Amino acid sequence: MRKILMVGVMSILLLTQACTEIKNKENKMKNTETEEHYTFKLSDKVTRQKVSFKNRYGIELVGDLYLPNDRGTEPLPAIAVSGPYGAVKEQASGLYANELAQRGFAVVAFDPSYTGESGGEPRNVASPDINTEDFSAAIDFLGTQSFIDREKAGIMGICGFGGMGLNATAADKRVKAIAVASMYDMSRVTAKGYFDSMTAEQRSQTLEQLGQQRWKDAEAGTPAYGTAGLPKPEQLTGQEPEFVKGYVNYYKTERGFHSRSINSNGSYTATNALSFMNMPLMTYINEISPRPILIIAGENAHSRYFSEDAYKAANEPKELMIIPGAVHTDLYDKTDIIPFDKLESFFNENLK
Repeated sequence: MRKILMVGVMSILLLTQACTEIKNKENKMKNTETEEHYTFKLSDKVTRQKVSFKNRYGIELVGDLYLPNDRGTEPLPAIAVSGPYGAVKEQASGLYANELAQRGFAVVAFDPSYTGESGGEPRNVASPDINTEDFSAAIDFLGTQSFIDREKAGIMGICGFGGMGLNATAADKRVKAIAVASMYDMSRVTAKGYFDSMTAEQRSQTLEQLGQQRWKDAEAGTPAYGTAGLPKPEQLTGQEPEFVKGYVNYYKTERGFHSRSINSNGSYTATNALSFMNMPLMTYINEISPRPILIIAGENAHSRYFSEDAYKAANEPKELMIIPGAVHTDLYDKTDIIPFDKLESFFNENLK
């Protein structure tokens, strides 16, 4: 029944990778959204500065650099953080950066290519290759700052960018340690469905539909965007899977809404899934060793199996940390649940 339910909503969360446009007049949130809106409060122990840098495809990425106020004179260890998939730096990744900077790290939270304030056309496109590269570009940026020790660089990936971060670390030997939270393997879930439940016939039909959409886009001269997506909070019936309710509660309410977030207020292109259909991200996860991996997942998260399977595929040193009672989105912003003490000790021990 669980797998059937997952397949039933797969077209909502996977094939279109979309969220419906939210009109201002339909929003029940207070009209306080500004260009500098963040879903968390900046610590008084931290400074935040807007930065930009280019990846090797020439796409300009925009991020926020978080630095501890009391940083002494020694170069700082550094962490690049991004995610969740479809989110922006003013949401969960910024929260993680804010917390880690308080603990002595220089942290850049960035918008991936084609999203948020970062460059790239058309808008709202994801790519296993380019988004993997985005992490390495962030390492480029961090390692060229005079106040940062480039030999002490790590990655923190959240949700879908946990998988991108693992892929980046496998190829980029400059990364000394990686931690991921609520990790998604976007290539696996796109190509095979949740719990690998997509049949060969369904996969073939999906590829056929995507191919037909390409004809439409080519004829129109511009890409179409998805029209299906998460329901509004008032549209929930109570019968939805927990993770759908969790996404709605985060992205579509004041808790986590941001106007530039694809999951809050936009949609991926209708052909976005093509990028992930035959590009497995976890192929070389075993090559991260001997650099350490910390994988954090919620006990009750629908995505937990991605973390468990990544842990099995990785070589030592590795650690799988299961947070009791937590669901997927709890690790986006619940600071009383996210194990920041563990993250602090993990990076302190391994960025050296």
